[in-house]
Amino acid sequence: MANHRASRPVSGGFAAGAFRLLASAITVAVFIFVASSFLSTSHTHSATSSIPHHFGLNGVPHDLGSGRRSVLALKTDPLKPRLDQIRKQADDHRSLALAYASYARKLKLENSKLLRIFADLSRNYTDLINKPAYRALFESDSASSIMEESTLRQFEKEVKERIKVTRQVISEAKESFDNQLKIQKLKDIIFSLNELLTKAKKQGAFSSLIAAKSIPKSLHCLAMRLMEERIAHPEKYSDDGKPQAPELEDPTLYHYAIFSDNVIAASVVVNSAVKNAKEPWKHVFHVVTDKMNLGAMQVMFKLKDYNGAHIEVKAVEDYKFLNSSYVPVLKQLESANLQKFYFENKLENATKDTTNMKFRNPKYLSILNHLRFYLPEMYPKLHRILFLDDDIVVQKDLTGLWEIDMDGKVIGAVETCFGSFHRYAQYMNFSHPLIKAKFNPKACAWAYGMNFFDLDAWRREKCTEEYHYWQTLNENRTLWKLGTLPPGLITYYSTTKPLDKSWHVLGLGYNPSISMDEIRNAAVVHFNGNMKPWLDIAMTQFKPLWTKFVDYELEFVQQCNFGV
Repeated sequence: MANHRASRPVSGGFAAGAFRLLASAITVAVFIFVASSFLSTSHTHSATSSIPHHFGLNGVPHDLGSGRRSVLALKTDPLKPRLDQIRKQADDHRSLALAYASYARKLKLENSKLLRIFADLSRNYTDLINKPAYRALFESDSASSIMEESTLRQFEKEVKERIKVTRQVISEAKESFDNQLKIQKLKDIIFSLNELLTKAKKQGAFSSLIAAKSIPKSLHCLAMRLMEERIAHPEKYSDDGKPQAPELEDPTLYHYAIFSDNVIAASVVVNSAVKNAKEPWKHVFHVVTDKMNLGAMQVMFKLKDYNGAHIEVKAVEDYKFLNSSYVPVLKQLESANLQKFYFENKLENATKDTTNMKFRNPKYLSILNHLRFYLPEMYPKLHRILFLDDDIVVQKDLTGLWEIDMDGKVIGAVETCFGSFHRYAQYMNFSHPLIKAKFNPKACAWAYGMNFFDLDAWRREKCTEEYHYWQTLNENRTLWKLGTLPPGLITYYSTTKPLDKSWHVLGLGYNPSISMDEIRNAAVVHFNGNMKPWLDIAMTQFKPLWTKFVDYELEFVQQCNFGV
């Protein structure tokens, strides 16, 4: 009995232990299964989370299905990256158009048209992506099952067309937003206009030079009719065989030198001087012209009485000492290079030195322009003489000039410098060592046109020899450009007597702003410049000052319609 009870607990304990062992094994198995399932799920989720989301039109990510399915889809669909790239390009250009639209909106009304254009461009991208055929490309779970390559190609084509239009519009409108680009464009325009202006100035200066130095039809007509009269009646106008009037060499009288080939201009100078002279019979006018105009000049000054004033008309050829062996400028004028300089027949060559274009005037080839340097030899018995250009008008009696104390100076002239203008540096080449060593670049220049000469001081200072010295050195035009003022400034350097400005007012041939009060107070007004009073281009406000001394009552002047 006891053994039976003892055996039952043993068997029961064995069964309980076996059960516990089985339960533990099941527990371990379940744990291992759960653990392996967890690891598998974690690995799959990790792989899925590494795949980028695809965004819809509103920026909301679309789930492409389970992680395992998405991985398979990417591995098997080669069109997906291409679609993403096209979509990105469209989004980038849509954003760019929106940015330009936003900036255009800040600029308000100035760019209202651009605002509409950029807003439309941005809307076109949105409308394109929202098309049902293309929207399905982005919302599909499996691109390989829905996406067709032909649809993708059409989408790509339309995106590229919009991108092309967007870039073109931005390129054309960029200057409206880029201030630096605007500035550069304005600079380019200014540079281009300056080029055109420079060219126009050159052409205008050249045309003005031609107009100023041409012979008007009426002036040519007058010279021809006077010459015809001279040929028809030689005995009436010729002085050949007649004794020279003693007044022409009388040093006690008031002598004038006028060198001109312009008949009407020379007559105006004499007329104006005589009409304003208190004692006309004490005035002697020495008119020198060239051989071609000698006959016309002789007739002109014999057609009327000049209130007793004495007038001598001669040709430059009558002064035998004026030849190329003695006069340097005559020798230089014979050179081929100098003639080429004057007679260039191409506009671009004739205007290449615009700063000194006026010195290209062929009048500088005429010895008439250089006679002013030979006054003591032309009039050996005179002590003083007044030189007058043929483009001046005398408004007052000039005998006061003979009363001026010249202080031993050779020439009396009105100075023209003010500020930094009309200084020696403007007329001569101070980079040349001879000029630099001899002259002060800030020395004040003066004007030719009305100049009083003390011929005795001239002879004492040997000014003609000084002129020859410098003129010979300047054969190649290295010391100064052509003209008579630079050698005059050199020849009479330190021997010039400044005159009061009221004696000589300049600029009536180029400066319209000269006051009428200044002109009325002037003894002599000078039409220096291109707008000579006998030309159509003369300034109308000054022209009457000259025309009132023209002999319109003369038959020859009337026949040629002069001044009409």
